[in-house]
Amino acid sequence: MWSVVKKPLVTEKNTIHSAAGVYAFEVDRKATKTDIKDAIEKSFDVKVDSVKTMVCRGKVKRVGRNFSKVRYWKKALVKLQPGESIAIFEGA
Repeated sequence: MWSVVKKPLVTEKNTIHSAAGVYAFEVDRKATKTDIKDAIEKSFDVKVDSVKTMVCRGKVKRVGRNFSKVRYWKKALVKLQPGESIAIFEGA
């Protein structure tokens, strides 16, 4: 089985959302919502309430005369049940 969750996304905006129990992760583009839910529950031992996903478009970067395109990637916003939290986002 492939790695569903690639890395947590820690930004200022996501830190504000984490106070409400919503955490952001970069996930595999082929992963479904149920795959993401199962992976988060097994990895962090928490109960997931809902999962929202979005595909973020790759940007065109320029270095000198050359152009290259950054790959598309998928983001998952995971809402936990009340009282649950993930220690990675709290600095522990």
